[in-house]
Amino acid sequence: MAKIAYILLTHKDPEGLIAQAERLTAAGDFVAIHYDARASRADYQKLQAALGQNPSVVFARRRVKCGWGEWSLVEASLLAVEAAVEAFPRATHFYMLSGDCMPIKSAEYAHEFLDRDDVDYVESFDFFTSEWIKTGIKAERLIYRHWFNERTHKWWFYTSMGLQQKLRLERKIPADLAIQIGSQWWCLRRRTIEWILDFTRRRKDVMRFFRTTWIPDETFFQTLVRHLVPEAEIRSRTLTFLMFTDYGMPVVFYNDQYDLLISQDYLFARKISPDARQLKDRLGKLYTTTGVSFPISNEGRSLFKFLTGRGRIGRRFAPRFWENEASLGRERTLLIVTCKKWHVAKRLVDRIRNVTGLPGVEYLFNEAATILPDLGGIQTTLEKRTRHRRALVRMLFDYWNSDTLVICIDPANVDLMQDFYSDKATTRLLEVECDFTDDYLIGHARRVGLAGDRTPSETIDKLLPTIRYDVKFESDRIRDADFADFHRMRQSATVAENTQTLALFLGIAEDKAREIAETDYLFVD
Repeated sequence: MAKIAYILLTHKDPEGLIAQAERLTAAGDFVAIHYDARASRADYQKLQAALGQNPSVVFARRRVKCGWGEWSLVEASLLAVEAAVEAFPRATHFYMLSGDCMPIKSAEYAHEFLDRDDVDYVESFDFFTSEWIKTGIKAERLIYRHWFNERTHKWWFYTSMGLQQKLRLERKIPADLAIQIGSQWWCLRRRTIEWILDFTRRRKDVMRFFRTTWIPDETFFQTLVRHLVPEAEIRSRTLTFLMFTDYGMPVVFYNDQYDLLISQDYLFARKISPDARQLKDRLGKLYTTTGVSFPISNEGRSLFKFLTGRGRIGRRFAPRFWENEASLGRERTLLIVTCKKWHVAKRLVDRIRNVTGLPGVEYLFNEAATILPDLGGIQTTLEKRTRHRRALVRMLFDYWNSDTLVICIDPANVDLMQDFYSDKATTRLLEVECDFTDDYLIGHARRVGLAGDRTPSETIDKLLPTIRYDVKFESDRIRDADFADFHRMRQSATVAENTQTLALFLGIAEDKAREIAETDYLFVD
């Protein structure tokens, strides 16, 4: 009978991961864990303490810092796979999972399913002829070398690629490989896994190639399986049920979708909402049950398409997904930077991105030109962004696959701040207090249309006290709002004082905070 070694890649929620590992091993299966090196060391130690004595659990021999779209995700997968192969000689199948996945069938059903056919399950389609990639770069993922992350270092990513295009530095794909693409949620037989590991040791040229491709977790295993395994022994599908909206966002499942999930022709599902505790509890208990019959209707995708499609033809009977879900998520942290001098806040957020790796967005509710990813149209206008502000920010969390996000809001938008503070997510606020010279305030008056180049100096002199009072009034309103976790960083403060403030606001070590606070051009006008 099949014995499954689950390859678990995760970066958060140690309690949930412990429960998941105990549930899977209780049914006689195995678990190999790679816990992102960017995550808390204390959380990792908690995992080791809880699962270290479980003979059916093993940890990758080392942890790597993972980033969406990077080789690090494949490297982490290989480390966990190597640990599982060595620790679990009885494992017949290796199944890739994330912390957001839950079983939608029993272990008994899963084992019988895998015993039925001696095949590998991996979604794999021809990279160039299929329409698997809907938007964004395609061939450029492969023929150029990618050293920077598009989500965290967008300028470097596109500048590097642009230089390679200009200098015609296209590289060749390894001649014997037909590049495939598909979902990273695969289930492979032991023999296939051993062939892949042997291939990675022999073919250093292929490893070098994939190390600098973009989003290799969608091409690496998919290509190697097709290269090493006869086509008759491959099923080009995933055993993990997942859906995407028209906006390219994963569909999240909730408490009332239990019956729909267990009737799909899959063994696991992602993503389960962190707030769907009842659903998690029911699915968790399901895995260790026996004798359960699962009638397969498999209508999930067609039903979702029908329900959402009605809105396209003016027959809406339910809110859009961004109107229906009003929370950012209980496990997330929103960091708001507010400053009247926008260029100061932008520099600060840029330094935070570079030093900490946290994703950050500038004045997304105040400046139409703020660069945002394509989120299906919700980001196109300031009016739409503000109306669906929580949904927009929630989608940005998902886009960067991060539980922490930094955004800028103008001090005048106290109502926006209060709205985010009323969310289930953790919200912290940093006010950056700047010194305002008369020259700066005159320039500000001209930028916002209160004065022009020909406005008499007498009029300017009358405006200055009012503008200075407005700036102070906005600051006072923020303080009067009595926000929790409120911090102030001041231009007139010492580096040591601002270091302490940044460390508390960002939740980072003081040496990192000092690196940001010491930025010499931060307050330059």
